[in-house]
Amino acid sequence: MANIGRLKPMFGFAMLLISLPTSILTYRAITTPHKLSYFHLMGSLRTLLTPTERRRPWILYLTPGLMAAETLHICIVVLFLGPLRRLLLPGLSDPGLKDISILKLAIYLIILCLSVLALTPLEVIATRLAIQRNHALSEYNSVSQEVEGDAEDHAEYSGTEEDVIGLRSEGDPYLGLMDCAKRIVDEEGTMTLYRAWWITLLGGLGSVFA
Repeated sequence: MANIGRLKPMFGFAMLLISLPTSILTYRAITTPHKLSYFHLMGSLRTLLTPTERRRPWILYLTPGLMAAETLHICIVVLFLGPLRRLLLPGLSDPGLKDISILKLAIYLIILCLSVLALTPLEVIATRLAIQRNHALSEYNSVSQEVEGDAEDHAEYSGTEEDVIGLRSEGDPYLGLMDCAKRIVDEEGTMTLYRAWWITLLGGLGSVFA
């Protein structure tokens, strides 16, 4: 069990490298105002990714602040909550140990609830940064609007005069994790960082007995 515990951080970071591009595409597909084809994969990718991102896919890993937010999230879950769970509740990790202390379980659940105070803002920030597209032209900021090759005609959803979700102007992007957090607080209020906090809590509670 000890060897498995030591391998979990490595596994977590490896999964981050694999899943990050998928997460970016998923978030952008959900928030894009453009209609995506079910069968035209390349056309959908041209909608979701900038010319720079299509030419240099690795730039997705360089999205300002995104790797930092995801890494901090993994550190809290894998390097803090994971070892703490094995320390306080070994009976949940090892089938051979049946005794579970109610006191230790209560302590772990309290710490888990407190961890939501850090995990939820990181998830909100990571989502905001993931939908922020990367551009690279010498006369523009590395995450600002790219003029040519990024304005192809795509059908948009109709039937409403207001946007379902407001996306930040690409001419005024977030510049990193702290910049994103500061702007969200200044422009939308602190509680914006805790939207859907209960989803994070439920996920944590589910992992206790996983």
